[in-house]
Amino acid sequence: MAKAKVKYVCQNCGYTTVSWLGKCPECGTWDSLVEETAMPASQGTTKSFLKFMENGIPKTLANISQTQVERIVTGIGEFDRVLGGGIVPGSLVLLGGDPGIGKSTILLDVVMRLSERQLKCLYVSGEESEEQTALRAQRLGKCSDSLLLLTATNLDHILDQAEKVNPSLLVVDSIQTMFTEAVETAAGSVGQVRECTARLLRFAKTTGIAVLIVGHMTKEGNIAGPRLLEHMVDVVLQFEGDRSYAFRVLRALKNRFGSTNESGIFSMEEGGLKEIANPEGLFLEEREQAVTGAVVCGCLEGNRPILTEFQALVSRTPFGLPRRTAVGFDFNRLNMLIAILEKHKGMDFGTYDAYVNVVGGMRVRETAADLAVIAALVSSMRDKPVPYGLLTFGEVGLTGEVRRVAVPERRIAAAAKLGFKKFVVPAGRISMGQLGGVTKNKIVQVRTVADAVAAIFS
Repeated sequence: MAKAKVKYVCQNCGYTTVSWLGKCPECGTWDSLVEETAMPASQGTTKSFLKFMENGIPKTLANISQTQVERIVTGIGEFDRVLGGGIVPGSLVLLGGDPGIGKSTILLDVVMRLSERQLKCLYVSGEESEEQTALRAQRLGKCSDSLLLLTATNLDHILDQAEKVNPSLLVVDSIQTMFTEAVETAAGSVGQVRECTARLLRFAKTTGIAVLIVGHMTKEGNIAGPRLLEHMVDVVLQFEGDRSYAFRVLRALKNRFGSTNESGIFSMEEGGLKEIANPEGLFLEEREQAVTGAVVCGCLEGNRPILTEFQALVSRTPFGLPRRTAVGFDFNRLNMLIAILEKHKGMDFGTYDAYVNVVGGMRVRETAADLAVIAALVSSMRDKPVPYGLLTFGEVGLTGEVRRVAVPERRIAAAAKLGFKKFVVPAGRISMGQLGGVTKNKIVQVRTVADAVAAIFS
């Protein structure tokens, strides 16, 4: 009998080496190489993810059937929005998120809603017992006999049962708990995750059954397992939010059947996740007067404007090296904006700590928030509040210019509905007919950071 060979596989990128290394040479991740037993060639995994496609012949688009695919509408508007209108039959969807964020809750809600419409669904849990899953389902609402529960981690057994049941939707929670006997490593390893995902992909494509799988997140905010995992699936969804807040944001990082510009907003309540259809002013605090260091920015979540409050605190540092902290905003971008203020406004942050926070647990990625962060920093530094009812947004360049952002009309119109009276925005053409009655004299267009600061605090 041949001696089993040992290899070390990076859990982040899948890089393989015969000896252990502290740092992966491929992706640069420290302490990510895990020992695995190499499989004999006769027991190895299949070379192709989609074996049935290997013997095909080239065809013209005209010879390919253009049948209309009817999506599976879940009934959760925000979830369907992110997917592009519903779940495509025969697709493989990956949902990632931090522990306790609500991944299992929303997928259980999906299958329960589909079962009420007499669509057969199979929910497989590798982390909870049948009784625990049923208890969580009772909290969400009623359920019909069209929903079947299965507690298992052996993927071979799961696929065998799925072929017998023939559901419209298969949910696997989670992919890191699944294993197949064809791979001689523990569940959650790179080899197991890759092979299990490949088998689910083949199952979805050959049967036409939609498959939703749950993926855990690493401490760096990436989906655990090899990066190949995200390339194999059709759709990658990410559930975001701070567990200390009730609000959750669902984003599409990849979608072969729709746009990645949409997002869904949910609220975690006692009865589960509730969708929020009109989130424009969801994250705003009601105040009677303006406060120092608080600025409202017109941000976009997908294609919808959401007014987000940015708060900044600038205080003299007791240490030799000032601290910079950003919550819900990019840390490196905060440092860049501080450098711009020092260069183009002559403000000295060398002896001051600077803290920036996005209220409500939101995570803002778009550069339109630059001008709001600058206004909040200046407000706290000067101890002068931004006038109440003022909205600002705009990208800030290294030369101190304020650059245009997408759909400024939509941002202004959303703020006007909530009672905002003054708008400091990048200079450029604005269609007044889309502003919902906002007059031109309420809009101040600026080209530089200096102009923006003067307009905000005038």
